[in-house]
Amino acid sequence: MKIDSSMIERVSSLARLSLTEQEKEEFTRQLSDIVSYVEKINELDTGGIEPADHIVPMRNVFRADSTGTSIEREEIERIAPDFDRGHIIVPPAIEGNE
Repeated sequence: MKIDSSMIERVSSLARLSLTEQEKEEFTRQLSDIVSYVEKINELDTGGIEPADHIVPMRNVFRADSTGTSIEREEIERIAPDFDRGHIIVPPAIEGNE
């Protein structure tokens, strides 16, 4: 794919960017270099390679869902900075919601 100044102008127009002529030339050169580098992938022989969605074989990586004992309420009351009627009281995380 050849990147030319008309493509740069179209994309900059869609993005509502005003570019100088020098910036247009620079972006044209840079994007052309990037596209030509990526096109080198087409030179690889991938005939015997199976398509994959991940390069590392993965199985279920989640731990088993099991129940266990919880911390006693008295212990939570003891370690919580502020505790009221079964709830841990924390400072507001978003300003204006005091």
